[in-house]
Amino acid sequence: MSDAPPASPTAGPSDEEISALDAHWRAANYLAVGQIYLMANPLLTQPLAPEHIKPRLLGHWGTSPGLNLVYTHLNRVIAARGIPALCVWGPGHGGPAVLANSWLEGSYSETYPDVSRDAAGMGLLFKQFSFPGGVPSHVAPETPGSIHEGGELGYSLAHAYGAALDNPELLVTCVVGDGEAETGPLAGSWHANKFLDPVHDGAVLPVLHLNGYKIANPTVLARLPEEELEALLRGYGHEPLFVSGDDPLTVHRAMAAAMDRAVDRIGELQRAARTGGDTGRPRWPMIVLRTPKGWTGPAEVDGLPVEGTWRAHQVPLPGVRDNPAHLRQLEAWLRSYRPEELFDAEGRPSEQVLSRVPAGQARLGSTPYANGGMLLRDLPVPPLDAYAVGVDRPGTVLHEPTRVLGGLLEAVMAATADRRDFRVVGPDETASNRLDALYEATGKAWQAGTLPTDEHLARDGRVMEVLSEHLCQGWLEGYLLTGRHGLFSCYEAFAHIVDSMVNQHIKWLRTSRRLPWRRPIASLNYLLTSHVWRQDHNGFSHQDPGFVDHILNKSPEVVRVYLPPDANTLLSVADHALRSRDYVNVIVAGKQPSFDWLTLDQARAHCARGAGTWEWAGTDDGSREPDVVLACAGDVPTLEVLAAAALLRRHLPELAVRVVNVVDMARLMPHDEHPHGMPDSEYDALFTRDKPVIFAYHGYPWLIHRLAYRRTGHAQLHVRGYKEEGTTTTPFDMVVRNDLDRYRLVMDVIDRVPGLGVRAVAVRQAMSDTRTRHHAWIREHGTDLPEVADWTWEG
Repeated sequence: MSDAPPASPTAGPSDEEISALDAHWRAANYLAVGQIYLMANPLLTQPLAPEHIKPRLLGHWGTSPGLNLVYTHLNRVIAARGIPALCVWGPGHGGPAVLANSWLEGSYSETYPDVSRDAAGMGLLFKQFSFPGGVPSHVAPETPGSIHEGGELGYSLAHAYGAALDNPELLVTCVVGDGEAETGPLAGSWHANKFLDPVHDGAVLPVLHLNGYKIANPTVLARLPEEELEALLRGYGHEPLFVSGDDPLTVHRAMAAAMDRAVDRIGELQRAARTGGDTGRPRWPMIVLRTPKGWTGPAEVDGLPVEGTWRAHQVPLPGVRDNPAHLRQLEAWLRSYRPEELFDAEGRPSEQVLSRVPAGQARLGSTPYANGGMLLRDLPVPPLDAYAVGVDRPGTVLHEPTRVLGGLLEAVMAATADRRDFRVVGPDETASNRLDALYEATGKAWQAGTLPTDEHLARDGRVMEVLSEHLCQGWLEGYLLTGRHGLFSCYEAFAHIVDSMVNQHIKWLRTSRRLPWRRPIASLNYLLTSHVWRQDHNGFSHQDPGFVDHILNKSPEVVRVYLPPDANTLLSVADHALRSRDYVNVIVAGKQPSFDWLTLDQARAHCARGAGTWEWAGTDDGSREPDVVLACAGDVPTLEVLAAAALLRRHLPELAVRVVNVVDMARLMPHDEHPHGMPDSEYDALFTRDKPVIFAYHGYPWLIHRLAYRRTGHAQLHVRGYKEEGTTTTPFDMVVRNDLDRYRLVMDVIDRVPGLGVRAVAVRQAMSDTRTRHHAWIREHGTDLPEVADWTWEG
């Protein structure tokens, strides 16, 4: 591990350097304005005319000058000190600024050669912005150097910390907009500095940009008195450095000084920890930048103040095509940057503009940390045989599936001890979710104070626990996007907290897949446990299996959902997920003792199929079509289906029953809707075209109907699942309350198989009576019926 970056000279920048920084900043501002307004005449070689203006004016000017200032000054620091750097651009719709700067430094033209660094390329840069067939207004996957889309606010700081983890040489600057700072996820993210190890991790330099306004309202932090704001940020554990003003040259000097002070201080803290043995929690620096919204733009439009107000947020001059006064004002605005000084006659940036821009991969638009697949190494997942459970006969031995998985994850964590590119995150639930074997290989990351009663806390730990699902998600996304691997373990019901975050990540992956220069990254892997059917102790508030519904609504080429029914299938699925690229994998598995059904070899074959018959479980000998199909997806539904199959074997032995288990939920979809979907011929062979299918499903029943609605036999599909009936009760009462229990399933078979109802009336009545007896039993004894609690497979 190398030492932290060397300290900078104590002298501030010279007048010549300030002039160069200002030239670069003006050039970036010019390019940002041009992207919002112009579709021709990029260098203003002609008087501006309506035909040079885009027919639809889209984009956001207000935040752009501040982002340009940060980019300009980061260039100076990176070039002068040789620091590997990455910047996360938090403010929404900051695209014009970051696109402008990546074009100036040349990284944009290297990524998109048709957008050359000359007048023709400048014209294309302008026209494509927020234009049909062009690029978005956000700092999106299409933007070189980006790992964060600024459209949905609140996640930038968590992404920045995730990027810094296990990257000890990296400086991650994060621009936090003052509107974004009002969100819950961002507020929680200020605590991430309590988890950043100054020895093994890089540094995060937050830049809180206070330009005062959101779309139509002032921002909270911008209206706090400075002493109150400073107290707040110091309370979060930072050393705030304040930069404010509206005179460009004054602000340049103050910003350069703050950048130097911040980077010097980061170096001091890292050296103290890495070579001096300092084990205290660092008070990391941050910058508070207060500049006007829409700085250097129109001061007034139609007699109303614009610069420094909410009116500068989007397009300050909205009527340029139709209003000659607005057109003249726009031309004056553009010419105020003196483009003839900034670009030569061919539109190339001047030597002065580029004099403080770093070269090669040191440029923010070319850093490999923002294209994590360039840095990604295969994860050393060991062979599964050493972790698999033995299965001599199905349904006779119990294991906790996630505890079995914990052994595999511990081995992966140990194998990555030196390379440090694997982390497990979760909201205070690693041990609760039976993954505590991980603590044999690493501790829980923690930089705050410790007490003798604490367990497994470690400054260099690679298990991340914080009671904020948002922060866990943001950390892991930033970690994956910068070329590492990980797993998010969470209670099933509370994965919904990050619905919107995973939606954004899925969109990022989908877009990235269409960009040949974006290298594949490790998949985002969820382990959802403590699930709906075994939250009988926590009750109704902890019961919600709908995260998979949300995921399966998303881009089919990205999302995968797996419901392994036992420990060995969980191992097989996890092995696949940990090795995969560019997916969001959702694995739902129980942590309570449950039956083992398949050997490891059987589990591998079954998971490769994604769905298949369990011949040993049914009475369908293959000589004819079954009378009924009992299908299941999920560990508890599988148990209930097999128990129902055993009851049918005992009471109705002449009935031909086929048992089908589904691990990969997308297999139910048609192949033309999802890459894992079954062709109709395969689906019909498995489920039949016209026989009743009684499907016991882990989650909300209508998801199965939605996935299979186009299938020939859909009219014969009858699904049982969770229907919002829950409380603190016994495990079996949960399935009874939701009509997913074995006795209800047998009744469904009798009701659905033609002609069986009359012949099996006594069996049906016996099943119904057992359900009634169950209700009385649990209220008297507080436990499940003995025939349920002591059940094993006898087939």
